[in-house]
Parts: sequence; structure tokens; C-alpha cells
Amino acid sequence: MTDAAVCFDNLGFFYEADHWVLRGYSGRVERGRAFAILGPNGRGKTTLLKLLTGRLEPDSGAVRLSPTLEPAYFDQKRTALDPEAGLRQILCPFGGDSVLVNGKPRHVASYLKDFLFDSRQLDSPVRTLSGGERNRLLLALLFARPSNLLIMDEPTNDLDMDTLDLLQEVLSDYQGTLLLVSHDRDFLDRLVTSTIAVEGDGTVAEYAGGYSDYLRQRPPPPAPARPTPRPAEAEATGTGIRSRRKLGYRQQRELDQLPERIEALTRAVAALAEQVADPDLFRRDPAAYPRLTAALEERQAELAAAEESWLELEALREDLERGA
Repeated sequence: MTDAAVCFDNLGFFYEADHWVLRGYSGRVERGRAFAILGPNGRGKTTLLKLLTGRLEPDSGAVRLSPTLEPAYFDQKRTALDPEAGLRQILCPFGGDSVLVNGKPRHVASYLKDFLFDSRQLDSPVRTLSGGERNRLLLALLFARPSNLLIMDEPTNDLDMDTLDLLQEVLSDYQGTLLLVSHDRDFLDRLVTSTIAVEGDGTVAEYAGGYSDYLRQRPPPPAPARPTPRPAEAEATGTGIRSRRKLGYRQQRELDQLPERIEALTRAVAALAEQVADPDLFRRDPAAYPRLTAALEERQAELAAAEESWLELEALREDLERGA
């Protein structure tokens, strides 16, 4: 395992006897590489992530973790942040003004500046921070911990644009191994070198490159079995029953309308994220903060669903055209 963080052989896991998440999956997660884990919701992406990091026991096969592995996990629920603690206290829980980053000491104020904080916020309690600021503090805490394997499950959820840009920057500079679960196509295309696709029915496959590369490389879905047409039906078409070579009317209409909806939702998310990230919002109007945060989360969920629908319909359209 000299060049691997994780090795797995004939890996299998099932919820029920006839519902395999994966089976017969063998491979390795090489050190220093960035892997995306893709698949429709409910197919087992998070389950696979837990199997590969030893947090869940497989039903068959084995997972071997490098003995020198130091994993770190991105906690979306921010449970690591004490609302009454100040920023300095969060990063320096044992006192002092220095934080160890990549084995080198840095002054906490200088380090927090990398995460878009002002030095005047050093002793501000976490409860006074906006949602965007709390996410940035969580990232600062995460990257101040020694690790060579970083596990992030849907890290782009609830992030404003500034924090999303910051996350891409720090992940690009990360020297360890990355395992990322995300539906964000652009985010994955910029970061990952391999894609692990959880296809369903126990099938898991690895592809080189990011999300767009995966869509180009994956095999087309098997054509459904068609009943033999009755003679009258064949005669009515003149040439028999032809296979469908394009999306249905409703599917095509939805595909045509989705880009405009995605653009509108993206603008709405950016506008709400900007309001939530306002450092004076909580002090100026405490009641507005939870309302705007809830609205932001709702718009982000709608945007993620719209983007996933577009990806699925576009992939189906490409598959149908390839089979034409």
C-alpha cells in the first residue's frame, strides 16, 4: 500500500438480500489524488464513502486503510463550532495566538485573513457570525488540522459564492487525498482526477477525469426489450416499429426550460447568499437571519434538483442520439 491510501477487494454491501448497494468492487484510492463519488440520490454514495473510510463494515470483501492515514471530515452541521466561543478560541483551544498549518506555525489573525476574516473579529463569538462566515470558519478549522485524507460529503451545499470560490482554492492546494460527494458539475470538473460512479443494482465503476468526462465515457444504458409488433401495427408504419431516437415531447420541453430556470435560481441563490453573508445582518435584524437562511437553503435545494434533472435529461438525449 505504499502508493495507496485505501485498498479494497471484492467489496460488497446490501440493505436487503435483493438490494445491493455494491458488490464485487475492487480497486484502490491512490495517495494525492482527488476522487468524485457520483450517482443519483439514494443509490449509496454516502454508504460507499463510509465503507472506503472504515466507518462502515462491508457485508463481503475487505477494506485496508493505510496505517499512516490521518482523515479529516467536513461537518456540514457545524457541530465542531461552539456558538459561545470566539474565533481565536476555536482555532487555538489551548491558548496562544498561533495555529499549525501544514506543519508550520502561523499567527491566527494572518491565517483567518486567508478565509476572508477581519482581525477585529478574532474574539467575536461564533453566534454573531453569518452563515457564510460560519462555513468559512469551519473550513479554516478543517485545514488547520493535520490530515492526508479529506472526506467531504456535499461540501458545496449552503455555501455563498465567496466561500465556494475559497473552497475550490484551498482544495486545489491540498496535498493529500480527496474524496468528494457532490452534484456540482463545475466544482468536480475543476478538482477531481477520477470519478467513481454508483450506478445502482450493485454496480460501481471508475472513470478517468471529472463529471463531464464521466458523462462522455459511461456506456449507454441497455435498450429496453420491445414486444414484437402485430402485423397491423407494422403495416400502419410502413417500415415497422422504429426505435425512438429523441426525447419525448414533455422531456424535451423540460430540457429546453431548465437552463432558464437554473439561471433564475442561481441569481436567487447569489442574492440570498449575499444577504446572509452580511456581517451586520444578525445584529441589525436577528429575526431576518433564520428566515433568509431558510429561503437560501430552499433555493439551493431547488437549484441542485434542477441541475440534476438537466444532467439526467441531457445524458439521456446524448444516449438516444448515439443509438440513432
